[in-house]
Amino acid sequence: MVQLHNISIAFGGDTILRNISWTLTGSKRIGLVGPNGAGKTTLLRLISGEVQADSGSVSTGSLQIGYLRQETQEADTGQSVLEQAMSAFSAVQELETEEEDLLKELEVHPDHEDPDHERLLIRLDEVHGRLVALEAHRAQSKAEAILTGLGFDPDDLNRPISSFSGGWKMRVALAHLLLISPDILLLDEPTNHLDIDSIDWLENYLKSFPGSVVIVSHDRYFLDRMVNGTVELSQGNLTEYAGNYTFYLKDRVERRLIQRASFENQQKAIQETERFIERFRAKASKARQVQSRVKSLKALVRLPPPPADESTIVFRFPEPPRSSRVLMELPELSKTYSTDEGDIEVFDRAGPLKIERGDRIALIGPNGAGKSTLARILLGTEPFDGDLFRGQKMELSYFAQNQAESLPKDRNVYEVVQEAAIDRTETWIRTLLGAFLFNGDDVFKPITVLSGGERSRVALAKTLISPANFLILDEPTNHLDIQSRNVLIEALRQYTGTFVLVSHDRHFLDQTVTSIWRVDNKSVQIYQGNYSDYLWQVTHGTASTIAAAANRGSTNGARSGTATAGNVGSGGHSNADKKSPRNETKRQSGPKTKEQKRLEAEERSRQKKKRAARSNSQYASLNDYKLKLLLEETESGILVDETKKENLESLLADPDVFKDNRRAQGYIVKLDVLQKTLESQYNKWESITEEMSERA
Repeated sequence: MVQLHNISIAFGGDTILRNISWTLTGSKRIGLVGPNGAGKTTLLRLISGEVQADSGSVSTGSLQIGYLRQETQEADTGQSVLEQAMSAFSAVQELETEEEDLLKELEVHPDHEDPDHERLLIRLDEVHGRLVALEAHRAQSKAEAILTGLGFDPDDLNRPISSFSGGWKMRVALAHLLLISPDILLLDEPTNHLDIDSIDWLENYLKSFPGSVVIVSHDRYFLDRMVNGTVELSQGNLTEYAGNYTFYLKDRVERRLIQRASFENQQKAIQETERFIERFRAKASKARQVQSRVKSLKALVRLPPPPADESTIVFRFPEPPRSSRVLMELPELSKTYSTDEGDIEVFDRAGPLKIERGDRIALIGPNGAGKSTLARILLGTEPFDGDLFRGQKMELSYFAQNQAESLPKDRNVYEVVQEAAIDRTETWIRTLLGAFLFNGDDVFKPITVLSGGERSRVALAKTLISPANFLILDEPTNHLDIQSRNVLIEALRQYTGTFVLVSHDRHFLDQTVTSIWRVDNKSVQIYQGNYSDYLWQVTHGTASTIAAAANRGSTNGARSGTATAGNVGSGGHSNADKKSPRNETKRQSGPKTKEQKRLEAEERSRQKKKRAARSNSQYASLNDYKLKLLLEETESGILVDETKKENLESLLADPDVFKDNRRAQGYIVKLDVLQKTLESQYNKWESITEEMSERA
């Protein structure tokens, strides 16, 4: 159990923690949240013993605490990745060394009558027993499994740590911490340097972790999936909430409404009492009542004023010029890097890829799979094998992490953004910088004194104010807190241009994109919808693959004589039995009869009407490829909406739901809207499939 009692800490005259008390017990998973600078990292360092409180006490007992810092941790660069991870088993390694020494000594004392021989055997048995208890035989396999889960290839495990970037060194530090398996894990932004696959793996691993976990993260999706309690740090105070991040947001609103109402009611009562005292102070007949009220005011425990509502920062992109319908098209692309260790093939005949006006695309996939490479290919700065066709009137703006290094060193934050913000007021520029965590005099900080994360935010702000109609954003949320990410989300949702972004923030992807391009295995796989839609399709299959499987099953059933819908066994007709009048007449010999001529005339009339109807179809102008994509998108939407409909129907089947009439009515309204949406989707699907059948 961790106990904090009346803790206060101040730095440079600013109070970070003010007389807080908190207890962490059992196997809890806590999300530690609050604005930048509120003291979240300070609290983790306090629990880990890295800093001392100005007043109060911290008790951790005999618990082992593991702390993952946010900044890059320098490891022994002479070690390999696996060796550094295995150093978590220092006790095991010491015992294994002792076991080897004992065996060598036994060779020197082979005589069973020798007292040293007996002593060595007893100690060897003790060492062996401890190694078995520590599962020493599984140490290396556990280390390899965790490193692989965090994204390392088997070939990477024996490479020196010095050959890896800071992000990969952080993964080694995290693996080392997980292998230690302390009683309490303190994780400061653990997902910052992980790709989505590694984050998924970490979530599954932590779910079975037996100890407590305290997480500081700006990744809402991660917090919602991982924590069962939330602690908010704000203005030096600590407040607990019994749920994940989404629960915390809702409960905080409700608490603040109650707090505001209580405060306002108390203030009203105080004012009334003060008016009574002032009015009757001089009247002898009211003296006793006046004194009673004076005493009650002195004894009153006054409620603190409720926290001010967080200011909502609104940022909108400049209105972009209209581009051509097709912005980019890559029929096929291949890309190979030449290194000292040989060629590395990133893409092998990937494609076709097309980006049209209004597309909102996310590139996801493992680190090193080629997401940033593909972004640079789209930008036009990365050579590749293949053709890239660009549309007209395209104005492109690009953001990458390394752009922070190109900021002018002789400017301050405000000046850099002002130079890009043509015809913008000082208020507008300051509001924009506030969205990217530069407030007050921070806007006048010289670029040279900024941290890497701060420079990255300046570069992002500068990128977003350009009036471009096509944005390529590589990890735009990396150094933003949750509130700033929400500002960017809303800005992108209002943006009328086209964008492609690389991000591992799954909540961000859910809120902004309509198409997922997964980059992996030297190819690009396209999924329609946001990240949650992508997950559903990965689990259940895309709409087109499900339909294809159903068709294959139907065909196989017909061939094997099974009575499936639409085949002969079920009383229907197979395709072979369906003969048009025209085909029937061709099979007959001899001169045409009047009946044959009549049938042919009817067939010509029918085909003419179909051609006329097709020319009036809203999908007639689409090519076959685009029509196929539209069909897949529609089928995917139908499957997603049908799942939502089933879930709502299951909820409404529960009698307990109707105990809350407002809640039940909400479900009924949602179900009605969903049914109407599905009906529209079904009609759309029928129109598309009819168009496709006419072309066949």
